[in-house]
Formats: sequence, C-alpha cells, structure tokens
Amino acid sequence: MSLFVLGTGTGVGKTVITAGLVGWLRDRGRDAVGIKPAQTGFPPDDDAGFVAEAAGSEDASVCLRYLEPALAPAVAADVEDVALSYDEILQGCRRELEAANPGIVEGIGGLRVPLAEGMEVVDLAADLGLPTLVVARSGLGTLNHSALTVKALERRGLDVCGVVLNDYAGETLAERTNPDVLESMVDLPVYTVPGLDLDTPGEAVTAVKENLPPSVLPE
Repeated sequence: MSLFVLGTGTGVGKTVITAGLVGWLRDRGRDAVGIKPAQTGFPPDDDAGFVAEAAGSEDASVCLRYLEPALAPAVAADVEDVALSYDEILQGCRRELEAANPGIVEGIGGLRVPLAEGMEVVDLAADLGLPTLVVARSGLGTLNHSALTVKALERRGLDVCGVVLNDYAGETLAERTNPDVLESMVDLPVYTVPGLDLDTPGEAVTAVKENLPPSVLPE
C-alpha cells in the first residue's frame, strides 16, 4: 500500500517528510518513489529533485508536470496559457503508483488548492484513495488548520494515519501544548519533527527515522 502526504498549506514541510519516508523505505530495501503530481515555481522550486537527492537516487522521485509561475497549478497553467489535464495527472499518478514499491504521493499546498479543470488536491487524494499523512506547522494556529484538514479528508472517506507537526522546537507554550491538544481533537497520533538546516537533504531521512515510528511506513 502506498501513501499520500498532504499538508495544511504551503511551506509546512511536506517535501521534507516525503523525502524522509522515501529515503527510509529505500534504506529498508524497498523501491519507494516520491510522486509529485505537479510542481509550480520551477525553477527554482523542485520538490522531486530534493526527494531524489535525499534518497540518494535519481529514480527515487518523479514529477508529472512542471510549471514556472509560483501559483496553484490550475492558476499557473492559466497564466502560462498551457493545458493542464486533471485526468492525465490522475492517470499518471496511478501509473507511477503501480510501478513503485511503494509510492509516496506529495500534495501541492493545502487540500483546496486548484489542481486542474475545476478539481482540487483533495479530489486527487479521494480518487487515488490512499491512506493519508497530514503535515502541519507546529506553532500557534495549527490546531484549527490541522483539525479542519483531517475532518475534510475523513469526510471524503480517506484513512488518516496521523498528523506530523513539522519544524517543532517547543519554544513557545503553543508549540508545547499543541501535540496533546490536537491529538485529543482529531483522535489520531500526532508526531513532531524538529527544524532542520537541510544543508544536506539526507538530513531529512535521518530526522524522519528518529522522530516517526515505523508504523507510518506503507506496508
């Protein structure tokens, strides 16, 4: 079984967690592949490239579509005046998931980000039907965003296996109390991963190994 890593928004650390999971699985002898349905802001943004570097192999990740404007995929395609097909993205994800062992699909921004042809990231998650892992910020405000994201996924019939509070330092009262409070709100495991310098992308793999349990890995 594969996994879909979804976020509460942009810049919450989905790529770091995806890279860590793919690298960890590869260290265990699995042919795991990170799958990015669409990458905007390219260049310089290249989430698939980061995952490949972290896992130490070019075939550890794939991106189905690159777009230059740093916008939601549907908006970026409109600005560039290029076609972006939701069905091609969906079928591309299915093709890559079938070939991977397993695949880790990384979302784009949050659930309601316009993906293509009136469809959103949450629609892709629902159509793929994979177990999901939610990545969120650690500080003030994350309770609302995280709980709403979990509820939205559950309403679409998706299995949520946990929430990762990324870039966790525990320096504020909000950060220190958020994990336990959020766990009681969503009735799911809540994990924390500390902030990383990421001078070397491989640090993401080490951090995920050290802070997440093996139970989050796809079987």
